[in-house]
Amino acid sequence: MKKILITGGAGFIGSNFIPYFLENNKDIHIINLDKLTYAGDLSNLKDVENNNRYTFIEGDICDRDLVERLFQKYDIRGVINFAAESHVDNSISNPDEFIRTNVFGTFNLIDVARNYWMDAPHQYKKAYKECRFHHISTDEVYGTLGKTGLFTENTPYAPNSPYSASKASSDFVVRSYYHTYGMDVVTTNCSNNYGPKQHDEKLIPTIIRKALSKEPIPIYGDGLNIRDWLYVTDHCSGIDLVFKSGVTSETYNIGGRNERNNLYIANTICQLLDKMKPLEKGQSYKDLISFVKDRPGHDYRYAIDATKIEKKLGWKAKENFESGIKKTIDWYLKKYNK
Repeated sequence: MKKILITGGAGFIGSNFIPYFLENNKDIHIINLDKLTYAGDLSNLKDVENNNRYTFIEGDICDRDLVERLFQKYDIRGVINFAAESHVDNSISNPDEFIRTNVFGTFNLIDVARNYWMDAPHQYKKAYKECRFHHISTDEVYGTLGKTGLFTENTPYAPNSPYSASKASSDFVVRSYYHTYGMDVVTTNCSNNYGPKQHDEKLIPTIIRKALSKEPIPIYGDGLNIRDWLYVTDHCSGIDLVFKSGVTSETYNIGGRNERNNLYIANTICQLLDKMKPLEKGQSYKDLISFVKDRPGHDYRYAIDATKIEKKLGWKAKENFESGIKKTIDWYLKKYNK
């Protein structure tokens, strides 16, 4: 049974990925290492907690002794690194934790993997020749777009927040371990994920939660900032495919081809809630939408060109925004109406 170390598996994307990965790969055993910060929630993994191919370890990717012990104890043969501080607003008020976890933590993981799998630069130990380090990143490393254009794998990095700068730095650390040491690495940069299990602080859960509580729904600035929205299960299928079939050292952009601005997101959710959980006297949740002061350095638009992963690996998103947001609202209605 091949042991795969997944870091940050109790977070939003990781906790969706682990059940998907277990279901679609019967020959693997997952070791989930998670620090359980405010964004990690073990209740997201109740459906796999008794699976005999799943082991949870509470700990920090920055703890080198711990990571080394895990490699030794479980004979780790692959790493998928989700672990990251990811909320842009928090990176503005508390950037040091983002640099520590996202940059140093990634270095710590990949350096331990190199020492365990390799005898020397460009020389894998015989038993570990097929071991791979997969780094999960974001489209925010590319900066911001105007009204036209798309991020490709060749777009120059131009991060604008402490969060995106820390992720860009971690991407470069991973890249360097291929060029310097010959490690088998792949990187995926995704667009904005949404779906079940996302932390309440994020945009879509915030809109749903505030609406159901009949509180003002806060929208930054004029609400016209645009993101490319990717349903989390589609992202999981892309990660699985790249981990198994991606070309060593390559980067793959994973996007949903679903560009929507924040005001459209809010209006769409409110419109669906008007039908799914109507207010009294014909009122609309749209009346709760409230514009607040814009975030410092708020990037205008992100949009990913997913042509490479679509053509080279045959991946394609199954959900459009309209189908994905309906599934998302269904999930949160159950969560918030317990």
